[in-house]
Amino acid sequence: MAETEKKWYVLRAISGRENKVKEYLESDLKNCPAMQNLISQVLIPTEKVYQLRKDGKKTIKEKTYLPGYVLVEAILTGEAKGYLRNIPNVLGFLGEKDGQATPLRPAEVNRILGTIDQLQDEEGELATPYFVGDTVKVTSGPFNDFSGIIEEVNNEKKKLKVMVMIFGRKTPLELSFMQVEKEH
Repeated sequence: MAETEKKWYVLRAISGRENKVKEYLESDLKNCPAMQNLISQVLIPTEKVYQLRKDGKKTIKEKTYLPGYVLVEAILTGEAKGYLRNIPNVLGFLGEKDGQATPLRPAEVNRILGTIDQLQDEEGELATPYFVGDTVKVTSGPFNDFSGIIEEVNNEKKKLKVMVMIFGRKTPLELSFMQVEKEH
């Protein structure tokens, strides 16, 4: 029974080689019109992540959201299935049973695609956490340019409790990761 509707499938790729798989697929599809009709989209879910450099500056980096997986929208005929399975760095299909690849359910696709859109739109997440005892400088808010020592770190809420000297007294401040930078 031949499929006639495009569905989303998950290709398992060697972790770290997702971009190579996507580049190979996209460049190969340009030269193969028959496959262009069967395979329409290739996605690698990524998210933006903040990283702290040694000089205390924050940089944004794209990180793979689902390492080892490449999403493909395709009509999975025997020809397309064999083509996708034989791409370099591809290990096979996720959820493959008895040689048949299992498509993602529409709810899963919407959730994943919605998450990808949301992650692309977000400012990002700080990849390098702060530690108790670190000295930080406040970079925004009413206490801008004050320095203090971290007393507590809440990684879930991305908040810090920082003790700052205000008028000669130690005062605790609750600040987000984005409101401070490490001092050296």
